[in-house]
Amino acid sequence: MPLQIVRFNEPILRKKGAKITAFNAALTQLANDMIETMHAAEGIGLAAQQVGQAVQLCVIDLRPSEAKFAWEFDGTRPPLELFMPLILVNPQIAVVPEPTTVYEEGCLSFPDIRGDVVRPDEITVKFQDAAGHPHVLRCNGLLARCVQHEVDHLDGILYIDRMEKDVLAVIAPELKALKKQTREAAKKS
Repeated sequence: MPLQIVRFNEPILRKKGAKITAFNAALTQLANDMIETMHAAEGIGLAAQQVGQAVQLCVIDLRPSEAKFAWEFDGTRPPLELFMPLILVNPQIAVVPEPTTVYEEGCLSFPDIRGDVVRPDEITVKFQDAAGHPHVLRCNGLLARCVQHEVDHLDGILYIDRMEKDVLAVIAPELKALKKQTREAAKKS
């Protein structure tokens, strides 16, 4: 069932997610609902905070992307179709600090607002799946960027927090307008 995506300026987006300890049908349902929501919004990633849940859970699906990136999943290189959509529970990232890349990022909680963000190009992420099984993913490019973006959400960090001041200045009017829309929508509900 598609869920409502929380917009910028909702307090839940700034909450650090609680560690997940119960690997049950409710967690699997939440992850599946998040995947459906992400696909319906034509996104490539979605964090639990974006659907109003402050827990350490995010989903990613880069199968439709034409971007080039490399990956190693649990020591092998399976086709994307075998492990995506990817469900990451309690993810822990280790970055390779160099090189970094600049890439224009967007976010489903910030409709149509995009800006350049500098991030490390290569990461390793340790996580559990919805059944609690541990995994290790090494990746670069768009997959590494997407994992970093979504895991930031789980820590209450937004992509605008990672932007340079000059980039943020360009999108400031759009952010102000979105804040106002979010406030007005909150008053109506």
